[in-house]
Amino acid sequence: MLREGLLLEIKQLFDMVITLEGRLGSRCLLLLLLFLALWVTGSCQVHYSVPEEAKHGTFVGRIAQDLGLELAELVPRLFRMASKSRGNLLEVNLQNGILFVNSRIDREELCGRSAECSLHLEVVVERPLQVFHVEVEVKDINDNPPVFPVKEQRVLVYESRLPDSQFPLEGASDEDVGSNSDLTYKLSSSEYFSLDVKTNSDGNTQVGLLLRKSLDREETPEHNLLLMATDGGKPELTGSLQVLVTVLDVNDNAPSFQQSEYEARIFENSQNGTVVIRVNASDPDEGSNQEIFYSFNSLVPPMVIDQFSIDSNTGEITIRKNLDFEKVNSYKFRIDATDRGHPPMVGHCTVLIKVLDVNDNVPQISLTSLSLPVREDAPLGTVIALISVSDRDSGTNGQVTCSLMPHRPFKLVSTFKNYFSLVLDSALDRESVSDYAVVVTARDGGSPPLSATASVSVEVADVNDNAPTFAQPEYTVFVKENNPPGCHIFTVSARDLDAQENALVSYSLVERRVGERALSSYVSVHAESGKVFALQPLDHEELELLQFQVSARDAGVPPLGSNVTLQVFVLDQNDNAPALLPPGAGGGGGAVSQLVSRSVGAGHVVAKVRAVDADSGYNAWLSYELQAAAGGARSPFRVGLYTGEISTTRVLEEADEPRQRLLVVVKDHGEPAQVATATVLLSLVDSSQAPKISSRVSSSLASSEAALVDVNVYLIIAICAVSSLLVLTLLLYSALRCSAPPTEGACAPGKRVLVCSSAVGSWSYSQQRRQRVCSAEGPPKTDLMAFSPSLPPCPAVSNVGEPQDLNDDRCGKVSESLFLI
Repeated sequence: MLREGLLLEIKQLFDMVITLEGRLGSRCLLLLLLFLALWVTGSCQVHYSVPEEAKHGTFVGRIAQDLGLELAELVPRLFRMASKSRGNLLEVNLQNGILFVNSRIDREELCGRSAECSLHLEVVVERPLQVFHVEVEVKDINDNPPVFPVKEQRVLVYESRLPDSQFPLEGASDEDVGSNSDLTYKLSSSEYFSLDVKTNSDGNTQVGLLLRKSLDREETPEHNLLLMATDGGKPELTGSLQVLVTVLDVNDNAPSFQQSEYEARIFENSQNGTVVIRVNASDPDEGSNQEIFYSFNSLVPPMVIDQFSIDSNTGEITIRKNLDFEKVNSYKFRIDATDRGHPPMVGHCTVLIKVLDVNDNVPQISLTSLSLPVREDAPLGTVIALISVSDRDSGTNGQVTCSLMPHRPFKLVSTFKNYFSLVLDSALDRESVSDYAVVVTARDGGSPPLSATASVSVEVADVNDNAPTFAQPEYTVFVKENNPPGCHIFTVSARDLDAQENALVSYSLVERRVGERALSSYVSVHAESGKVFALQPLDHEELELLQFQVSARDAGVPPLGSNVTLQVFVLDQNDNAPALLPPGAGGGGGAVSQLVSRSVGAGHVVAKVRAVDADSGYNAWLSYELQAAAGGARSPFRVGLYTGEISTTRVLEEADEPRQRLLVVVKDHGEPAQVATATVLLSLVDSSQAPKISSRVSSSLASSEAALVDVNVYLIIAICAVSSLLVLTLLLYSALRCSAPPTEGACAPGKRVLVCSSAVGSWSYSQQRRQRVCSAEGPPKTDLMAFSPSLPPCPAVSNVGEPQDLNDDRCGKVSESLFLI
């Protein structure tokens, strides 16, 4: 075995070093030992040899040890071996790592007469993936005796043939190689014939009979000879051929060729009918004995006769069937030239036709997929497939190069001769490209070159590297108040670029507190569909804006997620009737009583009805009207449509009832409209009581004028402050949305403030509250009312939330605007 020979060489080198120890210094000796170690390392290739016909179980080599593998890791790493030869001739014992003969190895069956015969083994282990190539040389033994093509050969010899004439015999063949196929011939004893053995320029041996003395057919018509062939093996094996020589009479000159051996070269793609070579023979006889025709020798194999034809008159040898260099690269046969004498005489020559290779075979590609599909986070260098290429042509026609399309993200790495690995060269992204159609092209070196392609479909397996994303970071939803519980108000949808469970998105609320209650008591979200439901009726007067976040999370490992913000604006509905305000500070909610002097003129304001509506917008826009008196009597009073001020329509008369009962209907502009009624009791008094009334009125007017001056100053200051606050709040709002964390806090209603009436409608005393506008970005917001400073001031307010009487000529028309911060 290879290891035993290597050890013998090492021993010889070591003995030589010991011999030189006395002559060389220690430094030189150290250099010699280092050279010896390097030589040993470079010589330890995985190469074995085994004789053919070895018995089952014959030791070949310790393959696991020679490959650097531990015995304990052979099974876990899926040690396996593949051979491109026929059958499982060799096997490996996974318990001890020994390579042994598994079945009969016949060298002649594997390699024919090739001088070198090897088994190429491919050893594959995984975790990590490694491929080793092992070569096992099959040694020839002398197990085949020489064999003649026939058991008996007849040779026709004319008695007129001169001594030293030669008669070719068919030589023996031995399927062994080397010295086992070196043949020696021996002829049985004969006084007429001896053996003539010649070696041609191509190394072939020609065997013939040499006539030693003239023949006499009448004395001996036949000669029986035995030709023995012995090979050079140990022990020697022999074969025999019975040679029957028939002595013919009459024609004494046989045709002779110009040369005993003809050689021709022709390309394998030559057309049928192409002339390969022309042989020429001559006969010194005359007449019919001089006429020659050519033919194949009777011992020429049928394969040659099927492949070529010979013109019997001209001796031209032509192609009959297509040649194939890969099947047969040379033909050697004998041609007979026979005259037409009686008996005819035959001349012989040998023809050698060498077939030249052309590039007529495309490369062959063999693919073995190992790691499919490939995870998109696979590391660079991951082996995807093993590729082997081959070409049946020879020389440059059989030299194959491989290329890859596309060039990225894979590449080909040469591992051993015509073996390649398809490996990952750059990072994968399944969301960009989910699969690759990799085309491997094998191209030979012929002219023109031939190529073959093979495709590998590489599927990229998904990993969870993409979080669900929403189409926009924030959505605005409008919902009418008083919605039914469980009402669907919106649907959120997030998209995940991953696949399968990594793209399965579930939704949930980002829980927080809204005031004193949990967010989940207001809304809920369906985990699969993303539908958002209002769990209870929403009240615009309690909560105008509900801001919260919905989380979308995939089912990957680890899961990824993102959030979206929903701003739910609760729209007002006319669900609140106007509410009457008390007639004075701290007053009750009963009927309004007022003393009116009979001397007042037409248009004098005698009383005012005040009402507010908890709704907003048109639903809080109030109008006032008097209910018609019973019996259709016309009242001397009227009420302002939008101011609620009760004034006289004419001068009061003595005939008027001293006690007037007025029913004022307060109505908003909602759909449907909500109403409330107020009762105003007016007592008509004589003019004698006017001084008292006048003094009270004068006192009231004086206090009102003073209050109006104060209110005017306050309003100017408030308008400037509110305008500055509005700009500052807008800037802070934009900044806090991105930076400030959610703030939990109670969103309590604010106090009422006084709002003046306008010419187009009464918003007076509509409750402007600090609404509960709760979000995750900051504290509750407050509605702001902006007033025009150029208009007349409103009456003074003693206490916030407690409005005072408004005089028609003192309370100007105020334009109102509502800003929601």
